[in-house]
Amino acid sequence: MSIVDNRKARHDYFIEETYEAGLVLQGWEVKAIRAGHIQLAESYVIIRDGEIWVIGMHISALPTASTHIVPEAARTRKLLLKADEISKLIGRVEQRGYTIVPLNLHYSRGRIKMDIGLGRGKKSHDKRDTTRDRDWAREQERLMKHDTVRRRAELSD
Repeated sequence: MSIVDNRKARHDYFIEETYEAGLVLQGWEVKAIRAGHIQLAESYVIIRDGEIWVIGMHISALPTASTHIVPEAARTRKLLLKADEISKLIGRVEQRGYTIVPLNLHYSRGRIKMDIGLGRGKKSHDKRDTTRDRDWAREQERLMKHDTVRRRAELSD
């Protein structure tokens, strides 16, 4: 079940591979995520010291957060992946043009997981092509629906 999607990611990048990563979260963050107080739009993933971190993921604290903690909404959070997946990602990111992008947050067996994608940045003409293809698919769907309705009307006469 999806919690939040980063729709901007698929618009700005060609996603070639996806990975499911765990997150190191504090208790108040889990409660806030379950309440839907999260934004992924401006977040990005970096590799530092052989570990993978997500930066800019904003989790707003609930007003009922405990009094003995000071919630930091946009702190850097560690992602948990298998060692071979991390080494594969490091090798690919060091190649020119690849980046790691957070795609969505979802539940998996009661745990909060993040899908990250390995992708290449799109140029502006690629974004236009994607938009044109999406609009054409929508138009085809509309035409097919109209044609089906017309045929049913002819058959009922």
